[in-house]
Amino acid sequence: VFHFSLGKYEDNLTTEFDGKKKRDPPIVRDLYLSLEELFYGCTKKIRISRRMLNEDGVTTCYRNRILVVDIQPGWKEGTRITFPEEGDQGPNNIPADIVFIVKEKLHPRFRREQNDLVYTTHIDLGKSLTGFSVEIETLDSRLLNIPINDIVHPNYAKIVTGEGMPLSKDPAQKGNLIIRFEILFPHRILAEKKHTSFHLPYS
Repeated sequence: VFHFSLGKYEDNLTTEFDGKKKRDPPIVRDLYLSLEELFYGCTKKIRISRRMLNEDGVTTCYRNRILVVDIQPGWKEGTRITFPEEGDQGPNNIPADIVFIVKEKLHPRFRREQNDLVYTTHIDLGKSLTGFSVEIETLDSRLLNIPINDIVHPNYAKIVTGEGMPLSKDPAQKGNLIIRFEILFPHRILAEKKHTSFHLPYS
């Protein structure tokens, strides 16, 4: 259970009027989620402390309330979840909407680009010319072994279809995994190897 303060931003000075009651501006908060949570979907329970009217309709007191956010697989950063009129109550105001905006936490292995996942690996120059394989642990804990049989140049990327993030409109479908490479060039080459190391045929 997360706790969020309902303290309003100082720059929220505009007010809309509905009859004699003022409408409080929305209260906007970031909701940080891991790629795993956005991959599988999850439920977040958020405790807020809000001012509520007593039975006399004039005085108020603070009470705790739990807001439940059902995170759907494939939601992107920027997705907005609105709880209408869950802000502080008062005799002369319409409570503010509470809005949570999805933010993605940094991930140790992947970077997200829309529905695709980008994985960057470092390889030495020899492997870039002769072939190798890349082992990648997926967000759902499978181990992929991807053979790289092409010559890897600086702009090369290997695309693995269907191993990205779920599509929010159809979680059974997934984006792609994009493997990018950073080639580690040697600082120096021994003299006796200069004439033998890179005599590869061109196609």
